[in-house]
Amino acid sequence: MRVVDLDRDTIKHGLSDGSMLVIDVREPHEYAAGHIPGAVSHPLSAFDPEAVAALVAEDGRRPVFSCASGVRSVHALMAVQNAGLDIVEHYKGGFKDWYSAGETVE
Repeated sequence: MRVVDLDRDTIKHGLSDGSMLVIDVREPHEYAAGHIPGAVSHPLSAFDPEAVAALVAEDGRRPVFSCASGVRSVHALMAVQNAGLDIVEHYKGGFKDWYSAGETVE
């Protein structure tokens, strides 16, 4: 399994230049309580690698998984890689890092 850890600055840059699609794999209630601006919800509990593949193909941006602290996002990477998708990046600090740094939250 390949995992590339991204930090907050890399996420901020990718969002600001429009090159990155942040896929939030936290549960719907967590996402609703606050999420990284522009992130799309795709909960790990109902995770479907085919749906992720379709989303990524349609969107065209670089996909990066994010969760609360960087654990579930690695599980999401494992699931998509096992399904044959070449997605390797995740936000290592996740939403907790984003929020604790005082970044904007939707």
